[in-house]
Amino acid sequence: MYGIVNKGIRDMVIRNHGELVWEKIITEAGCQEDFFMSMEVYDDSITYDLVGAASKILRTPAPDILVAFGEFWMIFTATEGYGNALQIAGSTFPQFLDQLDDLHRRLGTTYRELIPPSFVCEEIDDQTLILQYHSHRKGLTSLAIGIVQGLGKKFDMEVEVQLIKKQEDIGYDEFLVKYIPIQKETTKEPNLNSKQPNNEKGKCPFSEFRGAN
Repeated sequence: MYGIVNKGIRDMVIRNHGELVWEKIITEAGCQEDFFMSMEVYDDSITYDLVGAASKILRTPAPDILVAFGEFWMIFTATEGYGNALQIAGSTFPQFLDQLDDLHRRLGTTYRELIPPSFVCEEIDDQTLILQYHSHRKGLTSLAIGIVQGLGKKFDMEVEVQLIKKQEDIGYDEFLVKYIPIQKETTKEPNLNSKQPNNEKGKCPFSEFRGAN
């Protein structure tokens, strides 16, 4: 994988747990370096070792690490200079998912040795879709789930991702994805000019709890 992936793991760990924890993870993973060049290609085993080490040091299952990283990936890539590419990839949640392959093709002009996964999106209705995740790499199902959930946050969507078919059975993962807009709470301003009923005047707000013990 390109170093930007390992660099992303590093940034996520340091942001959430600090430099000392990252150093422990690097040591546990047996890495010879603690910083990665974004445009350099590294062996996939380094990434897997980092995830395994993070799982051990943080006492968190590896799938949970991958989900968290998938969500973080959307924030990280924007800060790494790919914000414009992300902006033009799609203006809605399902549109962005449907155009992920096009996004990877554009990135391939920069990352010449990029071997990205492929996503096939089929809309069922305006809140449901089927998503296929094709990858030659094994064990990254949870990463794909995290990426979808991270995209949901980008578009202010509450997303539920359910794995319905597995790579080991049919050659790719298939997810049922449900999404609804997040309802933003609005604070109602109190009417300071309204008059309280007479029987409410001077009432202690905790009086109904008196004598409860």
